[in-house]
Amino acid sequence: QVQLVESGGGLVQPGGSLRLSCAASGFTFSSYAMSWYRQAPGKERELVAGISRDGSTNYADSVKGRFTISRDNAKNTVDLQMNGLKPEDTAVYYCQATRTRLVGIQTYWGQGTQVTVSS
Repeated sequence: QVQLVESGGGLVQPGGSLRLSCAASGFTFSSYAMSWYRQAPGKERELVAGISRDGSTNYADSVKGRFTISRDNAKNTVDLQMNGLKPEDTAVYYCQATRTRLVGIQTYWGQGTQVTVSS
């Protein structure tokens, strides 16, 4: 059974930090690219950061220099370190696993964790 379980969300003041973690199980973690997405109320889900199987990373312009994505293939986890948080970072953050296979793209999603940035 495939599972992606996010943790680490919460309420933080502007300028603060949070570290999100996603624990994966039920599939070969090292074979998948991993990403963090977020969805704010009334907005579409957007890509925040991604990390490939070989560790290459990419970030949304809005979080470059503030967020860092990392993965641990031994522990089957992907983390998102978020520094310098702003109110506009408030959203539900989702973990995603993606693999391109001959039959198509296989994607798994977690249930999400709420991040609220407010004073």
